[in-house]
Amino acid sequence: MLSNPVYDPFLILTKIYSDGAHVKQAIADTYIEEQYRARTVKIVYGVLENDGYFEFCIRHYAPKAPKLVVRTILKISLYMLLYMEKKRYMVTDCAVTLCKKLGKSGVSGFVNAFLRRFDKVAVDGALPAGDQGVCIRISYPEYAYAKLKKEYGDRAERIASAKSAGVCVRFEREAENYLHKPHRETPFENTYVFENFVRDEGFDKGAYTFQSVGSIAICEAVAPCENLLDCCAAPGGKSVLLAKKCKCVTAFELHEHRVELIRQYKERMGAHNVTELQKDSSVFDPDYEEKFDAVLCDAPCSGFGTISENPDIKLFRKAEDFAGLAKAQADILNTVCRYVKKGGALYYSTCSLFESENDFVVSKFLKAHKEFATEPLESPLAHDKKRFGLQFLPDTAYGAGFYVCKMVKQ
Repeated sequence: MLSNPVYDPFLILTKIYSDGAHVKQAIADTYIEEQYRARTVKIVYGVLENDGYFEFCIRHYAPKAPKLVVRTILKISLYMLLYMEKKRYMVTDCAVTLCKKLGKSGVSGFVNAFLRRFDKVAVDGALPAGDQGVCIRISYPEYAYAKLKKEYGDRAERIASAKSAGVCVRFEREAENYLHKPHRETPFENTYVFENFVRDEGFDKGAYTFQSVGSIAICEAVAPCENLLDCCAAPGGKSVLLAKKCKCVTAFELHEHRVELIRQYKERMGAHNVTELQKDSSVFDPDYEEKFDAVLCDAPCSGFGTISENPDIKLFRKAEDFAGLAKAQADILNTVCRYVKKGGALYYSTCSLFESENDFVVSKFLKAHKEFATEPLESPLAHDKKRFGLQFLPDTAYGAGFYVCKMVKQ
């Protein structure tokens, strides 16, 4: 029988490293021994969070990079050794056994020798000085860290290394049934961050849902209105929450399968005043011109504010992606602003940490659209006030990084 402690994480990580699958999708698409699910998911996320450091560890002992299969096994082993404090002999035995089961007996000797002689003190002593060493140690892309350093100075390392505070759960009802579990309160009504939270029948009944603190903070910034458009809406969390304060919510989503996610979400939570539609928000539709009292544009972005929940972003997002994202952000804003009634509000939000995706985008938009002017926002969640909007940062906002700005059509 294959060794579960290494095997299940290996299957999932192979889909991520080899096929470019997103971590949540890779987990969903992989059969996992249910009794070991929590451990498997912990290992997968732990390996991805520390991928850059583990690559350095492997290079330190193997100047010629081993093939991906071997590197993946070694990264899982290093995580179990360093962060789960498993016995070295147990980790080594699991790794060698997996090599043999995969038909890689020829490399089992190398894996065995690597794990037996691995010394964290020696590896850490070999880390480069300065920001390069920081980026390796916290497994953060150098180009992104340079952007953080430029914008936030000495705070950059705290922002980049901030971890998720836990599982954020927003309750519609029955919160008292769960508050015996270790948790922290948030500034938002019926919303708590739990150390661990196992989904049960309450989720399917719509008693609660999982939603990030940052996402809830963005919804909190939106004023109640009659008719609201959420123009990049999947998977539907914001649309559903905004349906509590807006009479009608229209949810646009580009991809058909993600429209279905919105439909399932609203049905589960009983948000029957949400209407989901498959629409490209960058393409103007005259049927919606000046139709909405408010439009929320939660634009596609780099996602660096969510890496504590999506560590695969650090692997796949490249510096050259930002130009394409900037165009997409501008295209959508320039289109959906035409759907706002006179006197209505346009909210722009991202899950980015970077000015180039936030205040800079708003600045360019305002120069091109003199009919819009920003309006100040407040939030009970810790934030930095930027020139135009509010920036939530992971080191003070439960591990979440988001931005929101409000513009009113004159």
